[in-house]
Amino acid sequence: MNILAGKVAIITGAARGQGAEEARLFIAEGARVVITDINEDGAATAEQLGPDCIFRRHDVASEKDWADVAGLAKEHFGKVDILVNNAGITGYEATETISPEAMRRYFDIHVMGALFGMQAVVPIMAEEGGSIINIASTAAVRGLPSYVGYGTSKWGLRGLSRYAAFDLVAKNIRVNCVMPGGVETEMLRQAAGQDLIDAARQSVPMKRFGTTSEIAQAVLFLASDQSSYMTGAELILDGGLNA
Repeated sequence: MNILAGKVAIITGAARGQGAEEARLFIAEGARVVITDINEDGAATAEQLGPDCIFRRHDVASEKDWADVAGLAKEHFGKVDILVNNAGITGYEATETISPEAMRRYFDIHVMGALFGMQAVVPIMAEEGGSIINIASTAAVRGLPSYVGYGTSKWGLRGLSRYAAFDLVAKNIRVNCVMPGGVETEMLRQAAGQDLIDAARQSVPMKRFGTTSEIAQAVLFLASDQSSYMTGAELILDGGLNA
């Protein structure tokens, strides 16, 4: 359909998994994309995706790195229309045992990383408007055991998305939030293990986890002009778990 023809996007955490799938779909729909990740495997992903994709190693918790990424997109592709704050970490820690360092790291990546990203691209987007999509989680819908760092920071990202939507609407910049449930990714398998994933899957009404392709389709909708009247919205993709 080419619904992103002429658009330029930045997608973080896109060396593999969900971010890489979003980049693949965006390019198929006509966009040019800067993918970023702290993982150097992103260079190979960009090469695989072709000349409409470039990679920059990027720590989203670094304001300097964000300035470099925004400048690269502007220099290489001329503008920025779309930002997908997809980068994230996961892990299991309980309230009584999580260290201050671990808690701060979750917030540095999920909340401050998204904030720095928006601050970096808004001056560029403000020329023509744009769309920002923050990838939160259904861990920001209800509490889960031993997930305090990940879940609390995703609640923070959910809140940040709503406040940013109000602040940026006058600049014709939309801010929306995607909240996936369980998604079959390598990061999830490494964090949880296959046995735990198999057990958790049975609690989902659809009896399965989502795929990276399904999440990417939702992100594509919010990135495109098809969602032009949506800002401050939240899309929950969880197979009915929070119905």
